[in-house]
Amino acid sequence: MHLHEEAARCLFCQDAPCTRACGKGDPARALRAIRFDNEKLAARWLEGCTDDDLARAEQACIHYDRPIRIKEVAEELGRRFPVKPGMTTADAKPVMADQDRPSLAIEFCGIPCENPFFLASSAVCTNYEMVARAFEAGWAGVFYKTICLQEIREVSPRFDAVKDGVSFIGFRNMEQLSENPVDMDFDILKRLKKDFPNKVVIASIMGQTEDEWASLAKRAEDAGCDAVELNFSCPQMRMAGMGSDVGQDPELVAFFTANVKRSVKIPVIPKMTPNIAHISEPAMGAYFAGADAISAINTIKSVTLGEGSEVNGCVTGSGYSGRAVKPIALRHILAMVKNPIMKNIQYSGIGGIETWRDALEFIQLGCRNVQVCTAVMQYGYRIIEDMILGLQNYMAERGVDHLDALVGELLPKFYLPHDLDRDTVVFPKFDHEKCIGCGRCAISCADGGHQAIRFDVETRMPQLIGAKCVGCHLCRLVCPSGAIGLSKRVKKRDS
Repeated sequence: MHLHEEAARCLFCQDAPCTRACGKGDPARALRAIRFDNEKLAARWLEGCTDDDLARAEQACIHYDRPIRIKEVAEELGRRFPVKPGMTTADAKPVMADQDRPSLAIEFCGIPCENPFFLASSAVCTNYEMVARAFEAGWAGVFYKTICLQEIREVSPRFDAVKDGVSFIGFRNMEQLSENPVDMDFDILKRLKKDFPNKVVIASIMGQTEDEWASLAKRAEDAGCDAVELNFSCPQMRMAGMGSDVGQDPELVAFFTANVKRSVKIPVIPKMTPNIAHISEPAMGAYFAGADAISAINTIKSVTLGEGSEVNGCVTGSGYSGRAVKPIALRHILAMVKNPIMKNIQYSGIGGIETWRDALEFIQLGCRNVQVCTAVMQYGYRIIEDMILGLQNYMAERGVDHLDALVGELLPKFYLPHDLDRDTVVFPKFDHEKCIGCGRCAISCADGGHQAIRFDVETRMPQLIGAKCVGCHLCRLVCPSGAIGLSKRVKKRDS
């Protein structure tokens, strides 16, 4: 069984019937742990469950095609993470007591944060009740939905998605800024900071003129906000001179950033647009204007033509987010962090973050916190549990005591393409025990590679033709059973 594929089918129901039917354990929580990259820890929520308990849970499963194979999931977890002779179940699981887990505390712009996980300025944080529930769930802070002085009127429908089964690969969002009256939003921010003094409350703002930017920033400071984010990047603003119109112009970014810096004493964090060839150009405008940090990226301009893409018969471009944009977001973060001019500025990473592992990638490229939107819209605030647990477990396994040690640790590995090693090759390595004989590797190599795999239709086993293989690893990527790995790196024959 492929645990992640089975967990991806789970609907993660409200008040999950499978858990209620089980009685002794929490199958829904175990499946959620697997889905969000904590499969090593998932068995803790099935401890003490009998076959009958799991059978009842499976029978109660709400599904769109067939029930989740909960009993088989439990068996597979047992096979992958077995209890060794002489060990108790508790000894076998890499689960620590709360007091023994590494701290995720980190400073961002001098602001203490209990962990690096924040809500992104978006539909997931539009009123007091929403943000309060997120804080109670464990989120460290919020970049509250962008406040402006213009009247915001939204379209319907405003969302669309590119899906894989029940999950979003990408998410289309035509929503603009906060629809609340300005006074209401600043009152909400003031109440949030008063009621949750240890949480980080950041106002996101967008002005159209110099006075508007300064006025909104000053109101955020007066409301007790810890910092202010400058939204230079919304891709679907209907008013000219706002959003990504500003973020693509280094001079405007510098002008408005400097203006806000003069107006307030709290940290100022410009938010960059990805809808540009070289993100460092406007980012340097923010840097030279005295920005304390930079957040990136906002959504990517795109067109979707799904069932929900029309607004009264009309289609337009809008912002795209979700898992599909993460590599693009990382590329933009890397471009800014590796810019030799921009020194001693901090970063907040955004784009396609669903799991603790996604967040870790942004941190390892130099971000001191991450912002999440689309994953919360699909799965709810509860994903914070697995983000915190997974990152703490990763740190414990590596012996890392402080999150600061992970910030930027992968940067030395990044080089320009012309500096990469082109004199060696890594050939694919076939594990015939894992091979299921589908022949996908041979098809892809023949039609998209270098015709370097011979497939025996009798034995249904692939064989590498070393003289033709260039080590591109397309075969490894298409293999559904994980039967193709990496061999040792060796010198190319022509080197």
